[in-house]
Amino acid sequence: MQTSETQVAELVRKILEEMQVSPPSEAIDGIFATIDDAVEAAVAAQKALLALTLEKRGEIIELIRARVLDSNERLSRLAVSETHLGRVEDKIRENILCCKKTPGIEDIRPLALSGDNGMMLLEYAPVGVIGALTPITNPTGTFINNTISMVAAGNAVVFNCHPSAKETSKQMLLLLHQAIVDAGGPPGLVGMVAEPTLDSANALVSHPKINMLVATGGKAVVDVVLRSGKKAIGAGAGNPPCLVDETANLRRAANCIVNGASVNNNIFCICEKEVIVVQEVADVLTKFMEETGRAYQLSPEEAQKVTDLVVVDGHINGKYIGRDVQVILKDAGIIVNDACRLAFFHAEKDHPLVWIEQMMPILPMVTVKTVQEGIRFGVEVEKGNRHTAIMHSTNIDNLTAFARAVQTTIFVKNAPCYAGIGLGGEGHTSFTIAGPTGEGLTSARTFTRQRRCVLAESFRII
Repeated sequence: MQTSETQVAELVRKILEEMQVSPPSEAIDGIFATIDDAVEAAVAAQKALLALTLEKRGEIIELIRARVLDSNERLSRLAVSETHLGRVEDKIRENILCCKKTPGIEDIRPLALSGDNGMMLLEYAPVGVIGALTPITNPTGTFINNTISMVAAGNAVVFNCHPSAKETSKQMLLLLHQAIVDAGGPPGLVGMVAEPTLDSANALVSHPKINMLVATGGKAVVDVVLRSGKKAIGAGAGNPPCLVDETANLRRAANCIVNGASVNNNIFCICEKEVIVVQEVADVLTKFMEETGRAYQLSPEEAQKVTDLVVVDGHINGKYIGRDVQVILKDAGIIVNDACRLAFFHAEKDHPLVWIEQMMPILPMVTVKTVQEGIRFGVEVEKGNRHTAIMHSTNIDNLTAFARAVQTTIFVKNAPCYAGIGLGGEGHTSFTIAGPTGEGLTSARTFTRQRRCVLAESFRII
């Protein structure tokens, strides 16, 4: 039986009456004045969602995908314009990836087992209302990916976005909210405050009606949710090493490195942040990277100028995070053509850009004598983030040795970093990659709790 929007609205009204609260007027579009308003609406909306069929939930997810794709270019341009991070063409790819390769309700199929002692049914139940803290780097992709995953699992979600991505996040939220309502879902299922601040983030983290917290960002925000006392999922920072050994297909490796390290101006946490190459093939790799026509090799003097510009007191100069390589190099007195997407340079092991997650299209390249030395150094510079590592090699033993040593959530072999999140690689996508808390690439199933039902009698027909 199809459920009409009128029936949904009436159901929400009855639930709110039972709770003896009035629906906040802002619930009409999902933008709220306070965290309290957003959470109260989310509590009611989540109960209304569970009253709908799973088929209806699937329809909601499909309309979300369609609406985002229809508005993709507008949202991508807005994100780059507001945050000054990334490239419009790469934001468009990011949003398509999130729409098409974020799993929906198919990810929460139940599991049934039968045997001599009866039958067991395992179902993936929603956790309730999720509080999600989102980063400035991916205000579109994180919203799309989180909303599809969390709603598909039967939850409501209240976002607290980065204040510097406020307008993009609002437009994203309005679109998602309208798609949910137009598909027959309850208003308030996704929400955010109109003016996100540190105080609103703290209010979300401490709110008693938030059942789970999800933080996508740096170490500081992950630490906050992990200290909350609630179930928390943390997607933290990374410093992915890219190791190239003497057996690699070097022309392919060069092309993959340039593409991966320059995607969205390197603001993805999965991007190649430093290259470690065996000395025997370093010159050839350098030559092939230049031959792509999209990478510029800095001289030692130029590399020092760029380093002095982008590293201040041991920290990355935020002015240059996510900026086009032309902007960064121009401020260092270096002019490159418009086709260039990446600058790289040979660096010593102790160079600051080898150790700091720089999030800009400036790539240090460290030379090592052997692949064993490269593996050891790759583990060091990854710094135990357990996020992402990349390796180019045709030696299966070397690939296996690095994968076992580095222990990252994502390990990419002979491809750009983004193959690890499903762009040109197999598997689903996620923009909340939970290394610190161990969930890995999140999906709908991540935002559930398992419930088991057991029938302790024979249920078999054979």
